[in-house]
Amino acid sequence: MKRPILAYGHSILKQKCNDIEKNYPELDKLIADMWETMKNANGCGLASPQIGLPIRLFVVDSKTTFENLDEADREIYFDKDDKGIMETFINAKIIERSAELWEDEEGCLSIPNLSQKVKRPWTISIEYYNKDFDFQTKTFSGTTARMIQHEYDHTEGILYLDYLKPLTRRLMESKLKKIAKGQIKTKYPIKFV
Repeated sequence: MKRPILAYGHSILKQKCNDIEKNYPELDKLIADMWETMKNANGCGLASPQIGLPIRLFVVDSKTTFENLDEADREIYFDKDDKGIMETFINAKIIERSAELWEDEEGCLSIPNLSQKVKRPWTISIEYYNKDFDFQTKTFSGTTARMIQHEYDHTEGILYLDYLKPLTRRLMESKLKKIAKGQIKTKYPIKFV
């Protein structure tokens, strides 16, 4: 089931989310809904607070991005053995971040029609439970790591806007106010404040 995505301005997007247990009600259905909602919006990731649930759950699809890039761009944005992922992350915790940073454009389904360059670590290590609630510890790099960090931040109550320089943020302010007031159109269901 496609769910509406909360737009910038909803207080839940700034909340730190809670861990969940394996017996969380209808978890399989919720995960399926998140994938369907994300794909319907042409996204590459979606976190549960974006659909109104303050829990530590997000999905990431870097596989589609990888498949849509030509060989030269794959070498820039993905490590040699990385062909992208389609993964569910539950109760995730980033345990290590590389000192090496890189900057790339980021957008967000909760902040439609806007994007900015954001600096993030190239490599991260993360602990989480997958959709079957099996414990995982993995290391990701490049675009895959960027997508994971972006969605992980949502579960921490952080938006990519929080990384921008104050001047850049001020220049976006009028557009952000329009989003918060629902004065924009999207091609996917969205819930304004």
